[in-house]
Amino acid sequence: MLDDWAERGSPLLIGGRLVTGDRRFETIDPATEEVIGLAADATGDQLGEAIGAARRAFDESGWATDLGLRVRCLRQLRQALERHADELRALTIREAGAPRFLTYGAQLDQPVADLGWVADLAEDYAWTRDLGRAAPMGIASDRRVLREPAGVVAAITPWNFPHQINLAKLGPALAAGNTVVLKPAPDTPWCAAVLGRLAAEETDLPPGVVNVVTGRDHALGARLAADPRVDLVSFTGSTATGRAVMRGAAETLKKVFLELGGKSACVLLDDADLAKACAYAAFAAISHAGQGCALTTRLLVPRARHDEAVEITARTMARLGAGDPSDERTVCGPLISARQRERVEGYLKLAVAEGGSFATGGRRPDRDRGFWIEPTLITGLTNRARAAREEIFGPVLVVLPHDGDDDAVRIANDSPYGLSGAVHAGDPERARAVARRLRTGTVSVNGGIWYGPDVPFGGYKQSGVGREMGVAGFEEYLETKSIAEGTG
Repeated sequence: MLDDWAERGSPLLIGGRLVTGDRRFETIDPATEEVIGLAADATGDQLGEAIGAARRAFDESGWATDLGLRVRCLRQLRQALERHADELRALTIREAGAPRFLTYGAQLDQPVADLGWVADLAEDYAWTRDLGRAAPMGIASDRRVLREPAGVVAAITPWNFPHQINLAKLGPALAAGNTVVLKPAPDTPWCAAVLGRLAAEETDLPPGVVNVVTGRDHALGARLAADPRVDLVSFTGSTATGRAVMRGAAETLKKVFLELGGKSACVLLDDADLAKACAYAAFAAISHAGQGCALTTRLLVPRARHDEAVEITARTMARLGAGDPSDERTVCGPLISARQRERVEGYLKLAVAEGGSFATGGRRPDRDRGFWIEPTLITGLTNRARAAREEIFGPVLVVLPHDGDDDAVRIANDSPYGLSGAVHAGDPERARAVARRLRTGTVSVNGGIWYGPDVPFGGYKQSGVGREMGVAGFEEYLETKSIAEGTG
């Protein structure tokens, strides 16, 4: 399926047609800096055509009301992705730099499987709720509440978990009856273009219901979010860009879902199994080179056990190292780009300037090519340091001492973010009590995994607005209509 994209370039999907156009840009393997191939570089006019196609498909076709068609198409898309799983796995490793082991989970297999859960949810969902008869102002009325699709959805997605985030938006939006314009990050255009090609060639999706617009110009996303023909914006990315998206959407007061940044804390209480918890923290912080918004990147440890925790964590991170993402043993692969590596290196320099030191890592590994940073453990900072407060998005973990449960909660919550967190303790009830006090959207207790299609995901504070996945995420794509019918 992808063999011809190296020279011809991946296509756009606009109004049911696969369109190449005259402009191309390169997509790069971050592990080697080799050019994988070319992707269509959409113009503003092509973006406008895609929005127009989505608008017509919603307004003029029966997509929004044909639940059976929607469910069938989602299941067809899942089956198509499963048929091409081996090809997509290789693509995800090369284009996103994703470690192979993650493609058997959240980087590919799990989000594809989750489309089945979304289809089942739509099929069983209570689209109409009867409120019974009442007589407000003396007028007998039968009342009911309808849930209906929002309309045209702008889905703007990042590069770090492209399949997971693309499908977490596309699946619920389509199941709810919306039409979609998907605008992926320029770093991973093929992971999105594959969806467009499969939607066009291996499903019954009507023309214009799904549109995929790739491009190197970040301004395309801003134009998409601000377009008055769009009814809802679903955005995942940095908090700074999320603010800009919200400003652009405000002009037409469209619905906005934002899943943004994080600086999540992994809290170790004084009765925790230190070796196990520190190994967990090290593994989580450097998975996919730390390029995950919900990864725990602050490690809060009892002050009396600080040095022991640093030794265990540093040893684990050094042993795991940074390696070839195609190797099934690799946990930490490359960063996505030279630009991202420069950003991470800037924070490492800042950490030293703020008084921190590296217990391990802190530099590029000895590799000729690729965008690499060694797994890095920083000590000696306070929670006021920028390296401890700002999202770095690299394989970097900051250790902070605490003086008991209350102090740990204070430090964990002393953040502009509130996306995720973790708690480790020997006493499960004590761990649960601390978890309940964390101002975050998700929490792992003693290694529990909260990720799943039925689990709402999103954050408090500047980590976002709304929820993705689960019933709550599905309902983000719905409007509510109340109808009263007079019976007199």
